[in-house]
Amino acid sequence: MPNSGLNAGILPPSISNRTELALEVHARPPQAIETPARMTQVAVLVSPAAREAELAHLRALCATWQVSPPPAHASHFSAGVGEFRLRWERHGEFSSYTFSLSGLGPEAFSQPPIRNLPPGWLRGIPGETLYAAHAEVIKGNEELPSPEEVAGYFDERLPVGAVIGGGAGAAFTDFWIHADGFARFVMIDRSLTPRQAGRMLQRLFEIETYRILALLAFPLAKGLGAHLAKWEQALADLADNIARGTGSDESNMQLLTQLAADIESALARTETRCAASRAYYALITRRIAELREERIAGLQTIEEFMSRRLSPAIATISSTEGRLRALSERVGQVSGQLATRVAIAREAQNQFLLSALNRRAEIQFHLQRAIEGLSVSAIVYYGAGLVGYLAKAAKEIGIRLDVEVVVGVSIPIIALVSVWAVFRAHRRITNVARSDALNPDV
Repeated sequence: MPNSGLNAGILPPSISNRTELALEVHARPPQAIETPARMTQVAVLVSPAAREAELAHLRALCATWQVSPPPAHASHFSAGVGEFRLRWERHGEFSSYTFSLSGLGPEAFSQPPIRNLPPGWLRGIPGETLYAAHAEVIKGNEELPSPEEVAGYFDERLPVGAVIGGGAGAAFTDFWIHADGFARFVMIDRSLTPRQAGRMLQRLFEIETYRILALLAFPLAKGLGAHLAKWEQALADLADNIARGTGSDESNMQLLTQLAADIESALARTETRCAASRAYYALITRRIAELREERIAGLQTIEEFMSRRLSPAIATISSTEGRLRALSERVGQVSGQLATRVAIAREAQNQFLLSALNRRAEIQFHLQRAIEGLSVSAIVYYGAGLVGYLAKAAKEIGIRLDVEVVVGVSIPIIALVSVWAVFRAHRRITNVARSDALNPDV
């Protein structure tokens, strides 16, 4: 949507991708189909690593046809030679190749458009075939063919089908892979415009594509069935063991951790695929509604077929994902309960250890006081002895002293000094300990 000079001058600056976003809804218009026509569509799962090879393969075809190749970052492309056309579209996880050719072959599905491709080119497309289908668009009138006549297009297999587009056409398919590896669609044009015909056939192709994509999660869901039953029983047993106090908390926690790892691993493997399955099923429902089906006597409509055949598989996928999520939540709850129980037991053990340490400290304190008392007595004893020696020495040099009196008087003095010194030491140690408690980072 390029701005004119006037717009550029009167509008604020545009966001960087304004034009790209505005044109996105116009990027892939449906291909107009002139009746009669033949079409083939092939959908291929392509890994991100193979995207460059995919474009290179398209460029090789363009070189053969001598037409302009797709640009480096193209997500859709169309080209052709004469009445033969190729339309390529890149989607999230797959790419679709639609080949069209005017007119019909001598027999139904006997000459599909892909016969016009270079030999081996179709087989060489990078990726894995998701689905492939041929379609024939036939001019019809008000009177539709009988179910038996339509079955002739599908190897005498009764198809599903309905009037579509408000009576402007009819569509038939058997959702079967035939001997050539392709499904088949027949669309009868009663009064469809070329654009209408293109939209209707594109919806039919998309229904088949999304049906296969939606079912990619089904084998995963079926494979998890037995594991889910085993995990549910294991969790029930663990919860019972925890409630009864059977087994050690450590062994229960180890088993619970392993169970949680198994469940989370399965959930991680299937979550994205299951979410995609739901999204594709929603697209199928929308595309069927856009067909505006009206019943044809003796045939199932496409909506009825999908409801009876596809819906149970989607329900299985959703149920499996739901059971996995519920298991994951329950494992989390049981883990939380067990962790709380372990924490309480550990706290009780810590309290017991602290009490034991306190008792030991108290005993040590009493022993220390007793030792201090003995230390004071020893100091008094030895101090009095020293005073006695000093008194005797003084008496020997002529000083008149009563040695016993001097020793006796010194004893209480020495005792008081010793007790005072011990008290000061205690007070100093207490002050240091209190300061450390108030300032632990100092």
